[in-house]
Amino acid sequence: MRPLAAAVILALARAAAAQEPSGPIQDNSFLIEEAYNQEAGVVQHINLFLYDWKSGGWAWTFTQEWPVPDETHQLSYTVLLSRVEHDSGANTGLGDFALNYRYQLIGNGEAKVAMAPRLTVFFPTGSRARSLGAGSVGLQVGIPVSVVLSDRLVAHANAGALWTPQARDAQGDHANLVIPYAGASLVFLARDNWNALVEGLWVRTESVAGEHSVTIRETALISPGIRYAWNFKSGLQIVAGVGVPIGVGPSRGQYSVLAYLSFEHPMWDASKK
Repeated sequence: MRPLAAAVILALARAAAAQEPSGPIQDNSFLIEEAYNQEAGVVQHINLFLYDWKSGGWAWTFTQEWPVPDETHQLSYTVLLSRVEHDSGANTGLGDFALNYRYQLIGNGEAKVAMAPRLTVFFPTGSRARSLGAGSVGLQVGIPVSVVLSDRLVAHANAGALWTPQARDAQGDHANLVIPYAGASLVFLARDNWNALVEGLWVRTESVAGEHSVTIRETALISPGIRYAWNFKSGLQIVAGVGVPIGVGPSRGQYSVLAYLSFEHPMWDASKK
């Protein structure tokens, strides 16, 4: 599996955290998940685009996140559109749909330490015959932890696994897939409205290679990036960013680029309360 595909697995389910839309950039990482749920009355719309320079494959995800009804519980969903390159050609279309639930177990956006475990259900909406989906329902558990190191530095760490018990390939063969991952990031808060960050991600991928047979590969990425926020009096915050995922170790020689765009705003006009 190429770095692009491995990154998509994480991008599908990542649940970017929340902050007051008029405040500094607290969430909005690209590949690594922060441990802050959406605050009451705040909704976020996230676009992430990944392009693999070597293969020409790409993926676009759209995620929408809602507090239910406050930051203790959060629901979100993610849709995927991608172009998948393989030996016989390329296919473009919708991928599997992800429904995410996160629980704010420790802390929040104001705490030094926060943890928000996540459960994701993947629905097989992508065509497995065209290599756009797993062909089976999948479950993913993720544990994000966020730590404020200083006034200027924040660290995030992730660990989890995706389980797809009846995954199918284009030929219809079945296999049980388990895909663990781990990652971390360091964010430099240069200003309230612009940050520099570096993210690292490791994924051990499995793919169906035949009936009850799997192929195992590892993907490792280091991705430097920057992000900038525009804050509006209405409470709307727009965050744009770019990153450059670079393959290291088993992924050496792979290069990608990503673009990020988020819109976060109150769900109602607070002046009318």
